[in-house]
Amino acid sequence: MKTIVALSVASAIAAMTAAAPAQAREGCGRGFHRTAYGNCRPDRGTQARWIEGHYYQGQGYWHQNRWYHQRHQRDGVWIYM
Repeated sequence: MKTIVALSVASAIAAMTAAAPAQAREGCGRGFHRTAYGNCRPDRGTQARWIEGHYYQGQGYWHQNRWYHQRHQRDGVWIYM
């Protein structure tokens, strides 16, 4: 009887630990995680590295983690729109 109880407790613990990685991914899938804003991002670094304030053909200007289509200079400061 003790072995049956011990086996059931061990299988319950194994089932709880197996569910933990699925909750950590939060529905993004294998190799991805959720950011503070709810977006899915790869666990390892991305291959593309964007340079702040540079223009990329077909995408626009990269500034503070956003894409902008236009920029103007006012009083020596770039304004992105």
